[in-house]
Amino acid sequence: MMGVSFLIIIIGFVLMTGVKTGATFNEEIYAARYITVGPMISFFGFLMMIFAILYHPKQKK
Repeated sequence: MMGVSFLIIIIGFVLMTGVKTGATFNEEIYAARYITVGPMISFFGFLMMIFAILYHPKQKK
């Protein structure tokens, strides 16, 4: 579960990587992918990681 959440965090960070702007202003940096979708996916991954760390499976008796 920790591995899956780590991959989700990485995917979120990859989605947040912006475009190369160069010398001119590029309005593409305000796209929803960079400022909304990427952070939400990373946040979900961090929540899953916290759950994976704190999860304690019940042992059979």
